Amino acid sequence: MDRNKFKSIAGMLTLGAGLLKFSGCSTAPVSHSSSDSPPNIILMLADDMGYGDLGCYGQKIIQTPNIDRMARNGIRFTQFYAGSTVCAPSRSCLLTGLHTGHANTRGNGKVSILPDPGEKIIARYLKDAGYITAMIGKSSVSCVNLDDDFPRKKGFDYSFGFLSHWEAHDYFPPELYRNGEKIVYPNNTRHEGDAYSQQLFMDDAMRFLENNRDKRFFLHLSFQIPHASLYAPEEWKAKYRGMWEEVPETTQKHYRNEPEPRATYAAMVSRLDADVGAVLDKLVELGIADNTLVLFSSDNGTMREGGYDYEWFDSNGPLKGGKRDMYEGGIRTPLVAMWPRKIKPGTTTDHISAFWDFLPTACDAAGTPAPEGIDGISFLPTLIGSGDQKKHDYLYWEFHQGGKSGRVKQAVREGDWKAVRLNAETSPDAPVELYNLKEDIGETNDLATAQPEIAERLSQLMRKAHQPGKAFKMPYETAEGESVQGK
Repeated sequence: MDRNKFKSIAGMLTLGAGLLKFSGCSTAPVSHSSSDSPPNIILMLADDMGYGDLGCYGQKIIQTPNIDRMARNGIRFTQFYAGSTVCAPSRSCLLTGLHTGHANTRGNGKVSILPDPGEKIIARYLKDAGYITAMIGKSSVSCVNLDDDFPRKKGFDYSFGFLSHWEAHDYFPPELYRNGEKIVYPNNTRHEGDAYSQQLFMDDAMRFLENNRDKRFFLHLSFQIPHASLYAPEEWKAKYRGMWEEVPETTQKHYRNEPEPRATYAAMVSRLDADVGAVLDKLVELGIADNTLVLFSSDNGTMREGGYDYEWFDSNGPLKGGKRDMYEGGIRTPLVAMWPRKIKPGTTTDHISAFWDFLPTACDAAGTPAPEGIDGISFLPTLIGSGDQKKHDYLYWEFHQGGKSGRVKQAVREGDWKAVRLNAETSPDAPVELYNLKEDIGETNDLATAQPEIAERLSQLMRKAHQPGKAFKMPYETAEGESVQGK
């Protein structure tokens, strides 16, 4: 089936949110129903979902009616950025308010297993402000499980889910952790079983909302979807089956082999969308929607993993590249927010912001001061259309794939200009690529030769923004982290 034909068929699909089984118990009420009181805050985070995977960002094939509803009833950001191009450093930026030139975690895998126990994250600040704090799903506090109760030690009153990102690559976990206690699922074998992680997380999230309806809470609902492995329940795959020719994936050794990878990826995104809708509907049912700020984003750009290729559905939209790239497709991500009576419906903003802005924004909304010395700037004025919206002088990213001996990439954005440096571990002062994003969102025309002064200025910003990390140093730094070539 040709692409235009199956786009037409996709447009006729109607995807329901489905019914979820909810349970919960009552709690002592703490009234905060006034429209002027600090809101509940829910941050829902997709894993490896691309900028172009949502209907409200131009997707024509995959159906996302609930997140599109959020955009119609709230605000949509068009120039919002993840903290990094892979999950562990990106989530670190989200929780700490620091960009990857300053954050402790700047890469995935073994190099990211050194979280600083004393490093305060947004959960601690909101907890100190009187919020009940929870994280459900894939852990955002560490890439590898060093401590079964680490989320609570970092400030989450309640946690349930994966503590290792590696284990979160599959949807039938042999075990999960609730508040430091191991929960075993004996019939699960990573790729199949009777306990589907996405449903477990949704059931748990619904219980949390019911149990805390009369309290002020912060819920970080950290989904796995649509990260590989590719898996979706049959009822969701059936909505897309037959729309195009499938090439079965049979070569995976770590991820699950999937006979219908295209239908499965589309189904994963739509299932995620339905669960977002279930959260929104639950807030209405509980009578707390009007005083709840809900945000939805993705932890980095779209992937080529587990048998999926982001070109199938234009998952990166008009952007170049995807996950692990410093081009826009790797770091620009959707952000949709809804807060009835506070955020004007149907708003779109081109305010330039990033993951490290979430912490000061949440503090601002909660009425508690943000910490000194972070990189983030609150975008609450943009959300509510009131107040003085401060802007960044520049945004900065560095990505260490494999630590200081691995591949290092850098990027910086200043206004409409963006510079990218590859192979920074061997050539930390090599010429940068330079793009004007206003005129060239696809980063096709390198202007470094035509605009040498701008290229040099942004190159110097890269040097300025980077500070030595425990496991993340540049070649021009000594073992102690001191620069041998100056700043």
